[in-house]
Order: sequence, then structure tokens, then C-alpha cells
Amino acid sequence: MEHQATIEGVGVGVGDDGAGAPVVLLRAREQLVPIFVSGDQAQSMQLAIESEPFERPLTHDLLIEMISEFGAAIDRVRIDDLSDGTFYAKIDAEQYVDGSRKNAVFDARPSDGIAIALREDCPVVVSDEVIDEAGRPPEAFEPDNEQDLDVDDPDALDPSDLRADDPEDPDERDEFDF
Repeated sequence: MEHQATIEGVGVGVGDDGAGAPVVLLRAREQLVPIFVSGDQAQSMQLAIESEPFERPLTHDLLIEMISEFGAAIDRVRIDDLSDGTFYAKIDAEQYVDGSRKNAVFDARPSDGIAIALREDCPVVVSDEVIDEAGRPPEAFEPDNEQDLDVDDPDALDPSDLRADDPEDPDERDEFDF
């Protein structure tokens, strides 16, 4: 089964040695799913969240413009697998040619899929299997300060407060200190 996710934010995980890798937090089935991403991906997502255009089109902007020009559209992004610590995603798209709908599915990194979904305002869904393996209850994410964190208040959830081990690769699952 799949569950629609909301993107809670993009920030930097914080470990014992200080700031770590960028992380995007997805909320699905009352769980938070952290996915570590590259700095470029985090910047692209943050620009999309803030609706701030970059001086020149970023790769995700260019891809969406090309898809649109070819008469196609992105339907949704699926984060559907987690294997050996690596998240996997698919992008479902459609194109109309001569009045007929043609469906297409593209393999993608979750970070690319999320960056595209933010720009297209299309759903991101996460499979039960991924949530079962990587999801954590919101209270498991401890802020650096000793203040109480209201995880139901989106303004109170600051991904930069997360504590994570030092990840080696973006889009890979990492453990959190809690």
C-alpha cells in the first residue's frame, strides 16, 4: 500500500562532530522518513519550497520545461523501495499523442523525484515497506536544545535540529541518535 507524503522540510542533520549531510523529511502514515541528499539537491528543493527562481534554470526546472514542451506531465513520485540502505523511487508520467494517453514510468533518485514534485505540485507517495523500515515516530527526532518540540506545528519542526550519523552517500538511509 502507498501513502501520500508531505515534505516537512529540508535541513542539515547534526551529529556529534557537528553539521552533517543535508536531509529531507517526509511525513507519511504518522511517521517521519528521513532521506539524506546532496547539497545541490537540498538547494534545489529549498528553492522550490520557497518558490524562488534561480538565475538560470536548474536541471529540475529544465526537465519540467522539456516534459511540458513534449506534451507530457508528471503524475506522481513514488518512493517504493529501500535496499541495502539506499532509497529507490519512480516517477509516473503521461503523454497524449494523437488523442491517446501513453503512460511512462521512470526510475529516479528520491531526491530528484522530490525536487520535481515540489515544482510540479504533484503527489509524493511512500510505500508501507519503506515506512516500516525507515520511518520513525516524530517524537524520536530530538532537537538540539532542551525545548519541547511540537511535531504537529510545521513551524516548530526544524530539520537542522536532527542528530544523525555521518552519511557517506545521499539518498541513503542513516541512523539517528535517539
